[in-house]
Amino acid sequence: MPVSEFTADFLRATSQAAFSASKWIGKGDGKAADGAAVQSMRAVFDTIPFNGRVAIGEGERDDAPMLWIGEPLGSLQDDPGAQAIDIAVDPLECTNHVAHDLPNAMAVLAAAPRGCLLHAPDCYMDKLAGSKNLNGEISLEGTVEYNIEATSDALNRPISDLEVVVMDRPRHKDLISKIESLGASVSLIGDGDIAAALNSADTSSSIDLLMGIGAAPEGVITATAMRGLDSFFEGRLVMTTEDHRNRAQEMVGDKVGDIWHRDQLCSSSDAVYIGSGVCSGRVPGPKTNHQGSTTVTSEVIDVRSKTTKIIEFEIGLVD
Repeated sequence: MPVSEFTADFLRATSQAAFSASKWIGKGDGKAADGAAVQSMRAVFDTIPFNGRVAIGEGERDDAPMLWIGEPLGSLQDDPGAQAIDIAVDPLECTNHVAHDLPNAMAVLAAAPRGCLLHAPDCYMDKLAGSKNLNGEISLEGTVEYNIEATSDALNRPISDLEVVVMDRPRHKDLISKIESLGASVSLIGDGDIAAALNSADTSSSIDLLMGIGAAPEGVITATAMRGLDSFFEGRLVMTTEDHRNRAQEMVGDKVGDIWHRDQLCSSSDAVYIGSGVCSGRVPGPKTNHQGSTTVTSEVIDVRSKTTKIIEFEIGLVD
């Protein structure tokens, strides 16, 4: 059975997580929003008839309330004939954005057959993303200058017309300076590099590139979506602690320092990406009608068919 057969179930998980998190929008408590999303997502996963595993996510086993890396999912864990599926997940991407009612918070996941998503610790990842026009033209192997110039050539536009999204972090001070010194525009974001990468894949968007270091789980999720969009993505793990490095070496061996191409981070076309909106941006946030039911809007990318759908999911009456 293909992974896509479980799309409706996974959509239910992200939609419920988005709905629960949305109750905390603007209340200044990102941790509470995150906890609500995790609890709702896990509860739905427990009802899905598959043998699932968190391949990469935010948190380890003792770091409640996260869905921890390696956590078993689904109702058929002990069934040797059950579909074995890996999940890359962030029950709430942009917790701070929910706390302060900022755009692009989503409940997101990627799913693929067991072993087809990068299984790595909750570390950082250096990322480079752009449209399909940049496939084969740019790479993390190149310098910032090389990638900006190559993007200009590939898109047949002057560097002064390019817009690069970078997360607003002290670690990116030199990166931002280099981009600006070349004449390209820099758009800073607080969080939300999944939405930024997907926007860079859209040739009608003003965004041309995503550059910089963000969380590794979001990198794997993004790579899955970008494979479905036939767009460019590369990532390289970045370690900030010795513990992360040791665990990464246990998981990926001598590939710790490798540049991972899109189709290595998600190595199967039998995969799906789902992003359910919490705070409106890439997709709208939940909307509650006068009767009390809530509609959650999600972007669903089927990698095999390379199709993107916007799906609305009705949660039901609010108590």
